[in-house]
Amino acid sequence: MISHIPASLKAEHDQLHAELDRAAGEPGALGEAARVLARLLHPHFVKEERYAMPALTLLPKLAWGTVSSDMAWVLPLTRRLKAELPLMVLEHKDIVAALERFRARAQEAGRADYERFAEALMLHAQTEEEVLYPAAELVGQYLEIKLGRSQRAETPQAEGLAGTPAPSQEFTSRI
Repeated sequence: MISHIPASLKAEHDQLHAELDRAAGEPGALGEAARVLARLLHPHFVKEERYAMPALTLLPKLAWGTVSSDMAWVLPLTRRLKAELPLMVLEHKDIVAALERFRARAQEAGRADYERFAEALMLHAQTEEEVLYPAAELVGQYLEIKLGRSQRAETPQAEGLAGTPAPSQEFTSRI
């Protein structure tokens, strides 16, 4: 099993983590808004990095027509994503509401850098809903067809998730 996510997505998540960690260290209402945001965002990022993003490592191979039975590791993850997707979209709504509050505190503090960060994170959530999550689900659906696997419910916690690394928790150091 592949136990990573695409490097570009990992770098983007790490950058977002670092920026939020920096904001969480700010004093006053701005820092408090960042800490509230981080408490919502961290468990969400954990889910994404555990069972939404790993499937995307297969996209280049699949796009070039390579399909092999050793790709089946992704099926429990994409099934789990499909089951969790309604909750993940609801989490985005809570995260965006917290981002709006954070952006307002940044504006009050005259911190255009944090306003831009809030906007970038909102765009990131939109990209996930419009591109990333559907692409990950399609990877699973495509492999189900190509590998002849049924859509039977398998236990995703027991199959495939145990070896998936948890994302870095460095950004939560001040939360």
